Amino acid sequence: MVLRTDRQGAAEHGHRITAAIACYVARAGGTVDELTRLLLHPDHEGGRHARHIALRSGQGRALDYIRRVWASASAAVASTRVVESRQQAHEVLAALRDRIETTPWRGERGRTALRVLRAHLNFAEIAGGPLHHASERQTAEEAGVSRTTLRVVYETVLKPRGWLRRLRVGHGREGSTWYLGDGSAHRHGVPVPLSRFRTTQYPPDPALEEWPTPETGTTADIDSTVIGRLMGHDAFAHHGLGSSALMIIGALHARQSQTISELVGSASVSRATAYRTLRRLADHGLVHHSGETWSLAPRALEGFGNGLPDAVTDEVAEPAQGWDSVAKRHGTTGIAARRKALHAAERAAYRERLERLSEHRSKAVVIVRDGHQVLVPTPRPDEIPPTWHSPDGRVLDPVTGRPAADWRVATDGRLILITPADQRSYDELAAAHAEALSEWESAA
Repeated sequence: MVLRTDRQGAAEHGHRITAAIACYVARAGGTVDELTRLLLHPDHEGGRHARHIALRSGQGRALDYIRRVWASASAAVASTRVVESRQQAHEVLAALRDRIETTPWRGERGRTALRVLRAHLNFAEIAGGPLHHASERQTAEEAGVSRTTLRVVYETVLKPRGWLRRLRVGHGREGSTWYLGDGSAHRHGVPVPLSRFRTTQYPPDPALEEWPTPETGTTADIDSTVIGRLMGHDAFAHHGLGSSALMIIGALHARQSQTISELVGSASVSRATAYRTLRRLADHGLVHHSGETWSLAPRALEGFGNGLPDAVTDEVAEPAQGWDSVAKRHGTTGIAARRKALHAAERAAYRERLERLSEHRSKAVVIVRDGHQVLVPTPRPDEIPPTWHSPDGRVLDPVTGRPAADWRVATDGRLILITPADQRSYDELAAAHAEALSEWESAA
């Protein structure tokens, strides 16, 4: 008897393999009939899931499943492009940056998600493509947020909306493997606006009696490069200027002289947030207004306020003298340094624990046969007495006498640990162990 959770894990794993094969066939120019013959061939290991459906539910149900997988794979392949050169990779990243800059990031969580996404875009630009490696601590330091906040926006904004996919969880000294998406899961077919470098969506002409409405108002339009450069500074911590100031600065750097109504659209902030943030920036002399329009001070990107007597600005108590002085006035100086020190201590403790665990492990022994390395199975201390076996394949805890949730007994009477991180089912783990043992016995 196989537990329901094990069957579900095996089914999900089989579906992922089937979908990957369907995408490969679709990208190679194949047809659904070729995919069907491939998956239902008795000797093809990748078609085990489809053949299992045919065995349990009938041939018609299996064919319907293959057609559904083929339709999803064809749509996915049609909506993507093959990156064949570094130049094409840079074009993909440039298009992604344009999409990020013209996407509304509303609310505090949305603005924080933009900072995290911009950090991943920085890593992707260094890696030369959407596929890149980054750890949570590294991303948190780059975005200027805590790891707790980072995980929240991962799970609530970036992953569900299709902006980020974690392909592999990092381990040891290696960071996780990420892939940058285009946010298609959130658009639902809505056409993506053009980049701010090519947009013509400027405020309407009052002489033509055209006024912005919720249907015709300007879309989001920010310079994310400026945000990516400033977001890690202490001045833009949570209790400092915050993410709303980054959005206002990014919007004004993309296009100077905007009114409050225009900033509400271009910076994706509410009217109250726009007034409050502009007042805070004006207190440091980083922005000034003429009439109803607001603009950045000449050296605002360096954190220096404009306090010249002939400047068209409000009364500035004390113009800022760099971002360090802004952070000092808000009491956020040293937040980034403390965060890095904490992460360094966590990394050191984690690596020390890995080293302690590795001391208790015996090194793998292999032999070479016909040019292939064959692993020598080491003596395993995980054989358990038959009295600990449960009829459903579980293990009885000798202390409590109750079944242990994370352990199963393999067909050879040995223990196998099942955890949520495992991508293979219990049957697949047992089969892999039996195959390795058989290979070693044949080689010996």
